[in-house]
Amino acid sequence: MSSKPTGELVPLNIALLTVSDTRGPEEDTSGQYLEDQLLATGHQLAARRILPDDVYLVRALMSRWIADPAIHGIIITGGTGFHERDSTPEAVGPLLDKTIDGFGEEFRRLSQLDIGTSTIQSRAFGGLANHTVIFCLPGSTGACRTGWEGILNTQLDSRHGPCNFAALVQRKPDRPVHRLDEVIGDKAQA
Repeated sequence: MSSKPTGELVPLNIALLTVSDTRGPEEDTSGQYLEDQLLATGHQLAARRILPDDVYLVRALMSRWIADPAIHGIIITGGTGFHERDSTPEAVGPLLDKTIDGFGEEFRRLSQLDIGTSTIQSRAFGGLANHTVIFCLPGSTGACRTGWEGILNTQLDSRHGPCNFAALVQRKPDRPVHRLDEVIGDKAQA
């Protein structure tokens, strides 16, 4: 993937999603960490939400964000483990056009330095959908720090070489956003 670095940071519009059955805005330290980091590095917060760990709620919101031409990237924290309710990969995976296999591999390699072999229980992953880059991280603030400092900070930076995701996602087609019910209708056709 050749995304030529630029001399100045080209800010991206990034949406943040925390997937959790137990965290509200006050307890969402991972989402807050990611928001603080992306703003500190010059990017813009396009949206921020907290949803319960429900495949269909996550998939519905992700579909809307992926279709939005103003959103360049999405970072999700939570739901990537092996607990019964962890379902972020199942929710997001079917929406991807391409996977970024190296993201999960590199995340687990970096994470191993902090948590040892427990890193194999992380299903962190990344992908592309409709020119939107998507990164899914575990829910702990430490894991978000590892992902941001070790990978995302540079891969979302248009100045990073030899390649980055910034130039790729900014080629998102400029087209109007339609509401689903306007396009397919409110009621199912008989």
